[in-house]
Amino acid sequence: MNKEDQVIMHFRDLFNKMVWLNKSKMEESLKGHTPSEVHCIEYIEKHADSNVTKLAEAFYMTRSAISKITKKLIDKGLIESYQKPDNLKEIYYRLTAQGKVIFNIHEELHSEFRERDKTVFEQVTDEQFDLMLTFMETYSRHLDAEIKKQDADMQSE
Repeated sequence: MNKEDQVIMHFRDLFNKMVWLNKSKMEESLKGHTPSEVHCIEYIEKHADSNVTKLAEAFYMTRSAISKITKKLIDKGLIESYQKPDNLKEIYYRLTAQGKVIFNIHEELHSEFRERDKTVFEQVTDEQFDLMLTFMETYSRHLDAEIKKQDADMQSE
């Protein structure tokens, strides 16, 4: 197996282990909320003037799929929609007080997971972090370009 394959395999393995380790605690603490709903809540709280288009782009989902999620979140009383006086065409979302509770639970869980994994990160030098971040940013830009190509190909069909 070449090094590229090893890196990809290790990324997948690492991601799957994190998901497996975090899953039961997340499900227990955030009962009744799907991962997609929780991540939409997180995005809305962290990004001002979130709308269907921004959410769809962030999660690589269709606007239709995001619309269904946001409708569920509104029905659950976790988000509310609003419009700006200067742009009545666009609908934006913000968290309700109940939505902020879910957001805070999710943030606390992430802090707990970071604390659990702290010993590993304490051993990483700044130079190693910089190398890893540079690689991930480069790879991410490459994948963004591939996604754009695929979108363009799909639209021209």
